[in-house]
Amino acid sequence: MPMPKLKIDPLIVMILGAVALAIVLPIRGSAADAFSVATKIAIALLFFLYGARLSPSEALAGLKHWRLHSVILAFTFVLFPLIGLALYPISHLLGEDLYRGILYLTLVPSTVQSSIAFTSIARGNVAGAIVSASASNLIGVVVTPLLVMLLMTGGGGVKVDGSVFADIAIQLLLPFVLGQLSRRWVKDFAASKGTKIVDRGSITMVVYSAFSHGMVEGIWQRVSVEELIELVVFSIVLVAFMLWLTRFTAYRLNFSEPDMKAIQFCGTKKSLATGLPMAAVIFGTSGLGLLILPLMIFHQVQLMMCSALAGHYASLPATPSATG
Repeated sequence: MPMPKLKIDPLIVMILGAVALAIVLPIRGSAADAFSVATKIAIALLFFLYGARLSPSEALAGLKHWRLHSVILAFTFVLFPLIGLALYPISHLLGEDLYRGILYLTLVPSTVQSSIAFTSIARGNVAGAIVSASASNLIGVVVTPLLVMLLMTGGGGVKVDGSVFADIAIQLLLPFVLGQLSRRWVKDFAASKGTKIVDRGSITMVVYSAFSHGMVEGIWQRVSVEELIELVVFSIVLVAFMLWLTRFTAYRLNFSEPDMKAIQFCGTKKSLATGLPMAAVIFGTSGLGLLILPLMIFHQVQLMMCSALAGHYASLPATPSATG
């Protein structure tokens, strides 16, 4: 089977467009305040659609494979944060602001759509990937801000207090629950291609707002081309290491081949779609600054590398199906 062609992620195109627009025409003043309110509404709608899309019966069926989900969640919310803490020495190379962005990217949930898509292409355990990726995002709504409070509030760099959980509950959890409750009536609409406008649009709004603030405050002048290259190299190394470690660990724990692939593609990724809206809620769009840059770069690198790996798996002879 031939390798699938690597397509440019439309989300990345929109994000780059938002960055360019913010550089040329940053939003400021009362317009920025109004745009911030609109961004919050878009984020709430995004999580409403997340809730409406997730099938409770599908989730319950996949929950039986608890061992698989435990390993994936451990990679996402235990090992990744430990790596983030261990990387503190690179703050002397990239600076405190970019290091905090790297630490934040290690705290966010896994991707949903791309994790499932790559697992499917690789002929892995798709049902397990669906449950694990969805659970990662549900748990992350609480665990990510908690990890931010525990790991990022020292040293005076980031200020987060307990009120963030109220903001999370109102802006993220409540819309998600409403989506679940109304799923019977809106699931078809939520799953339609047209709602991708909300998915990509809300993230683009967060990026435009954050980069506009950065332009107004002049903080982007502190990022050099060398630092951007270093972030790209760092992301490549981290993704490659995590792909190897998840594969090694899965085989050491006697998981099947399909399960190993689900662990690889769910346990190595970090969600831009969830991470940026959560950052906007936790820190406020005016406080993101350089915090989101490492996550944006890491996201694109992981898509390219995982796409290539999934294509490689697809070209190999089929393996036995996963057993729960």
